[in-house]
Amino acid sequence: MNASYTWLRDFVEFDLSPGELRDLLTARCATVEDVVPLRQDLAGIVIGRVLDAARHPNSDHLWVTRVDSGTGTVHRVVCGAPNVTVGTLYPFARVGATLPGGVTIEKRKIRGELSEGMLCSARELGLGTDHEGILALDVEAEPGTPFLEVMRAGDSRLVVDVLPNRPDLLSHEGIAREIAGATGSRLTRPTHPPAVLTRAVSTRARPPIAVNVEDTDGAPRYLAIPIHGVTIGPSPQWLASRIEAAGARSISNVVDVTNYMLHGFGQPMHAFDMAKLAGDAVIVRRARNGEKLVTLDGVERTLDDSMTVIADDEKAAAIAGVIGGKGSEVTDSTTEILLEVAAFDPKRIRATRRRLGISTDASYRFERGVDQSAIADLAAYAAELITRVAGGTAQPSIDIGAPVGIPAELRLRPERVNRVLGHDISAPDIERHLSSVGFVVRREGDDIMVTPPSFRSDVTGEVDLIEEVARLHGYDSFPADVRAFRPGTVPDAPLEIVSRRVRAELVSSGLFEARPMPFVSTGSEPHRVRNPLAENEAFFRTSVLDSLGGRVEYNWSHMQKNVRLFEIGTVFTEEADPNTGAPVERTHVAAAVTGDRRPAHFTEPHPPQFDEWDAKAMAESVSAVAYPGADIQLAPSVGDVLWTIAESGRAIGSVSRLTLDSPLWAAPVFGVEIDLGGTGSTDRTDTATDAGKTAHTHPASTATVKEYVAIPRTPAIEVDLALLVPEEVTSARAAEEIRASAGDLLESLAVFDEFRGPGVAAGSRSLGWRLTFRHPERTLREREIQGRTAKILKDLEAALGIRQRTS
Repeated sequence: MNASYTWLRDFVEFDLSPGELRDLLTARCATVEDVVPLRQDLAGIVIGRVLDAARHPNSDHLWVTRVDSGTGTVHRVVCGAPNVTVGTLYPFARVGATLPGGVTIEKRKIRGELSEGMLCSARELGLGTDHEGILALDVEAEPGTPFLEVMRAGDSRLVVDVLPNRPDLLSHEGIAREIAGATGSRLTRPTHPPAVLTRAVSTRARPPIAVNVEDTDGAPRYLAIPIHGVTIGPSPQWLASRIEAAGARSISNVVDVTNYMLHGFGQPMHAFDMAKLAGDAVIVRRARNGEKLVTLDGVERTLDDSMTVIADDEKAAAIAGVIGGKGSEVTDSTTEILLEVAAFDPKRIRATRRRLGISTDASYRFERGVDQSAIADLAAYAAELITRVAGGTAQPSIDIGAPVGIPAELRLRPERVNRVLGHDISAPDIERHLSSVGFVVRREGDDIMVTPPSFRSDVTGEVDLIEEVARLHGYDSFPADVRAFRPGTVPDAPLEIVSRRVRAELVSSGLFEARPMPFVSTGSEPHRVRNPLAENEAFFRTSVLDSLGGRVEYNWSHMQKNVRLFEIGTVFTEEADPNTGAPVERTHVAAAVTGDRRPAHFTEPHPPQFDEWDAKAMAESVSAVAYPGADIQLAPSVGDVLWTIAESGRAIGSVSRLTLDSPLWAAPVFGVEIDLGGTGSTDRTDTATDAGKTAHTHPASTATVKEYVAIPRTPAIEVDLALLVPEEVTSARAAEEIRASAGDLLESLAVFDEFRGPGVAAGSRSLGWRLTFRHPERTLREREIQGRTAKILKDLEAALGIRQRTS
């Protein structure tokens, strides 16, 4: 939303600079992303201080001054103004600066005296007509300060980021309402003088026009006002400047009024040339399949019956809520117009503009919803404004649509407000805050009954009112100190406890958490969103790795080759909920890694890259944290799925090689995805609750709880075994057998080598194992270890066919 600083002052009086207004709106209702001065032709003007002034030796009306402009060098300036005063600040144009009229200041001699700049008058800056003297400034500023920083010269444009739940802020009136509420000023609608028309226009007799709304779902409210005898021409300066300040282009007086209503009041309007409409009726109907219309942008568009159009007796004349048609546009020859003011179905407008690939200021507002209760008043206001700037006579309006009901009254409990916000706000202050922005309040005992205004459709419950009170009271007024509190007795949900442990495990492993939206570009029809935020994200995802894969590609596009990301988020399964028919939601954790395993170091300039074994190790550690004490198995798979993860025989995830749109220099990408349970899941209530008791008692701790183990005081004995392992036997199964055979003296077990080649029979591979033995109280004897090693080799051969490699 582009808001004009000067235009806002037409609605409400305030004494805030553009910068101060930016801070107020950002803290109160919507982020102001930028403040753009519209008088950029004054960008080269700075503040200058006159240090001394003397009569020009060769002139009786000129002065020779010395000016400080903040550069460290004093400028000699010849000035003809009679009001130059030593010590006063003036607008100053240095050599090389360009004045609004296009004149570039140069160093030159005036009657024999060198002049190195110019002290400016209001007329020379385009700020007035006074040319008799230079513009003395009563400001506190240092020489060299840009003129636009200290003076309200011309207009400024505020670029406001309006969220979808606040369509009322897509207008100058809506933003001005917030300013009025914050400053205690009165909100008014601006009045404008009539324009002086330069020519008279004769009007022809025309039968009264009728309006027929066939598509009442697409157009729940439709109002039209015929206006006869208009004179199309340039807009008056005040109107053109308002349109241009909002970032639009002034076209003509009538069209500019419709744009004035859109930007000023958030209500899109359209003017038809009635002489170009066939027949005596305007019909609001569904488009016909294959029907064509050349729109105002000159493009011929093919319509279908999912769209609403405004038509005459023969053809479509406009696409409702999106764009008008070329054939009925207002031109210089127009003398009769039909002013359209309507409310269209937001979902229909969104679907139409996406299907046609066009977005307009009108569709942007209709998609978010307009205030139907304000349509009649705004239509009358616009019709009067048209007759003021274009002449003519407005006929009675034709208003079709069901009456708009009064919003439901909501109960607000002051004690509930204070309990939720943790800050005492008195009932009178609550009433004052809400009434300042249009809410109707009344007392009923200790409670406050609140009726939201029609333009605040987002306020539907008590918690919404509490949020309003918080922002209107001012977030910065809440205390920042940490206060005493009583911890609750209700334990965290099992799924939340598990997610917290998993998050701590992955963060401690060096991964970064991503939080994308759970939507993807492709999917099955049951997973399609009816009103997606974007067509390239129109489906619910069935895998978190789909989202992380996109994040990896995004990093690649920015030349980032080392990526390690994880997400704990929602997926939507193929199975349907028996009650609602919607896909079942479950919570998954997924991680994607690619590139270098660790940062480069002078001792290792080229670190090894992540491989499938890193991904498998990650899957094992995350599974152990997510399912503590459970029987987790990783079974080799085929294709891109390298291993499937199972818990007690039930599949819970996989380790995969991801196939992405990768550049030539990118390393392979490996992903892990594990099911943590359904929304509100009790899949692992017992284990999750038991493991989460400590976390609930100490809410600041999110890491896995580990017991302290003292450093061993006895030496360890390491034994390396090279084993010939059949291909069908996994290393995990071999490790399980080694641990069972080695007994309690085995401290650790790790694979350090794998070999296939000469000396190793086909169907087998050589795995190098390192076994570490230790006794907690005494030194082990070599004979003990030899005996245990022999037993291990015997048990491995008997159970799994694993033999020791001797060559």
